[in-house]
Amino acid sequence: MPADRILILGGTGEARRLARALIDQGFAVVTSLAGVTSSPLLPAGELRRGGFGGEAGLADYVKRENIHAIVDATHPFAAQISRHGHGAAQLLGIDYCRLERPPWVAETADNWIEVGGLAEAVAVLPVGARPLLTIGRKEAARFFARADLRGVARMIEAPGIVMPQHWTLILARPPFSLENEIRLIDSHHISHVVTKNSGGDDTRAKLVAAREMTIPVVMVARPVKPEAPAFSTVEALIPALRQVLSP
Repeated sequence: MPADRILILGGTGEARRLARALIDQGFAVVTSLAGVTSSPLLPAGELRRGGFGGEAGLADYVKRENIHAIVDATHPFAAQISRHGHGAAQLLGIDYCRLERPPWVAETADNWIEVGGLAEAVAVLPVGARPLLTIGRKEAARFFARADLRGVARMIEAPGIVMPQHWTLILARPPFSLENEIRLIDSHHISHVVTKNSGGDDTRAKLVAAREMTIPVVMVARPVKPEAPAFSTVEALIPALRQVLSP
């Protein structure tokens, strides 16, 4: 009997680890990448690139490809594809779950300014702030639009827009060490770290650096996603899948 096919909505390190583990367990796996990053790190197994055309397009793909379950292992801020994945699974009556790293939690010595979205993050920065932006490339323009801000924007790929001359662009892929983050904050005279609450260890060092250097962190809260079974580790998710699917 052929193995049940699992669609992983991917693009994260967790998704790559999950794909490898499921293949090792004998499952048939296809990972979908949205194409936001032009040179992503690729997972093991079958790969699909590009959008689906909304919830209906995703449902059509799942039905056509005989997918038995959807595992959403996208970035915690990829709310739209999570809604589409959940909706398609409900429409077709197949299993849907999420693999999602836990959010960061402020420690006693942290100085976090917690905001509900990026518009609020821009507004909360004081006049003349020198932020370190670690929010990705798609939404950096709203910070560049404030003429009084001067800082560093770090992202994996260039933003595709002309950056103001008084901003510094750093193209780098995590993980980042604590020493690197302290050196970066110090050398650029950073006054605030601006980040999304993505969680995980690969980019946690900037929070520790901010704590040690006593500068505020503007922390953007995660979007609300559909209620569904959620797992924080690959090791916890696989037994749950084995209960409902056949490798």
